[in-house]
Amino acid sequence: MEQEILFDEHDNEQSARYKAAKKSTWVSVFVNCLLTVGQVFVGILSGSQGLIADGIHSLSDLVADFVVLLANYKSKKEADEDHPYGHHRYENAASLVLGALLLAVGVGMLWSAIHKIQHPESIPHVQIIALWVALTALAFKELLFRYMLAVAKRVRSSMLVANAWHARSDAASSLVVAIGIVGNLLGYAIFDPLAALIVGVMVAKMGYSFMWDSLHDLMDRAVDAETEEKIKTTLLNTKGVSGIHDLKTRKMGDLIVVDVHLEIDGTLSVKEGHDIAVEARKAVLDSYPVLNVMTHVDPVSLKSVA
Repeated sequence: MEQEILFDEHDNEQSARYKAAKKSTWVSVFVNCLLTVGQVFVGILSGSQGLIADGIHSLSDLVADFVVLLANYKSKKEADEDHPYGHHRYENAASLVLGALLLAVGVGMLWSAIHKIQHPESIPHVQIIALWVALTALAFKELLFRYMLAVAKRVRSSMLVANAWHARSDAASSLVVAIGIVGNLLGYAIFDPLAALIVGVMVAKMGYSFMWDSLHDLMDRAVDAETEEKIKTTLLNTKGVSGIHDLKTRKMGDLIVVDVHLEIDGTLSVKEGHDIAVEARKAVLDSYPVLNVMTHVDPVSLKSVA
């Protein structure tokens, strides 16, 4: 009965994470649809190549949003014979794709900036309306970033964190476009490619970081030392657990899988030892974002332990 309650609580938490992720991503889809159409349309009318490029960047956010929606839907699927631990690693895979997308966008910005620096005559004179649209896009993207990051932290989703920072990269590109337009209007067209060069490096570095972290998580990387130490302390504080060894952790999406050997008084009955292990497992599941705790009971002599 206790295990059924634990699984119900875990399912409710997962359902809440799924709903929050779905809502925040659809908000992003709506905002990026408006920005893509608006930036490309005004960019063509005003003669701003930067604004058109920024609109295409917003389009890449739309692609990222649909990747997140797909991964969020897939990771919600129940465990089956082929995936006994569930499908949570769809989130890691989605973070990997988003990282690759960020890296590609960053490299594209670098290439474009270098081309403009080499051919400054290719930068046209733009109209003032382009600046207002760029500033409006910047405001919307920054607000979208803060909203999505707050949701990501609340539900503890690395995939949503990656998508939020993708929105921030788009805000950075809008800032670059705004600076470039101001420079263009003041007669300093070189401002645009120089600013784009700096932001391109930042975006590419961010994408590389997300890809690297996702690859490590897909290779069963352990949680950080602080979290692992807290799990260890929780297990040792369970009444009847005299010690632990062979504690192992690995990431499963944004959750953790724990394997541990519990040292329990060897004079206790099998049922008593099992009950202690159940309590230790429950304590960890209640305290941390843990998917499962696999325990192995090792009978020990309390005299030898003492």
